[in-house]
Amino acid sequence: MNSRYLMIASAAVLAVLGLLLSFAPEETLAYLGQPAMGAVPVLLQLAGALYLGFALMNWTAKGMVLGGIYGRAIMLGNFLHFTMGALALLKAAIDPGFGTIIWVLTAIYTVFALLFGRLLFTHPGK
Repeated sequence: MNSRYLMIASAAVLAVLGLLLSFAPEETLAYLGQPAMGAVPVLLQLAGALYLGFALMNWTAKGMVLGGIYGRAIMLGNFLHFTMGALALLKAAIDPGFGTIIWVLTAIYTVFALLFGRLLFTHPGK
């Protein structure tokens, strides 16, 4: 598997999520049917900043040799993010109040978690 395509795809997905949460947190909450109360919009903006940071990191690492011991910190960060994110989204998806968008995000996160796990635990030449 070519790590370049994985890094580009994950950077694109994270950039879209980051821009959405950074610049439209109230609208995102309204789309999900959740109230924009208290510090929730600000916390979503902080999450958006984290997504943008991950997107930039993945975009700049797309030309590196990744896998096995190469780029281990980048692979570990992505693997942890997507694995824990997939588990959290799965927990939320069980609640029928969120609709299908949560299942779509869960599927995307699960695919990225599996791909980053494969890349993390295999040699780059395989």
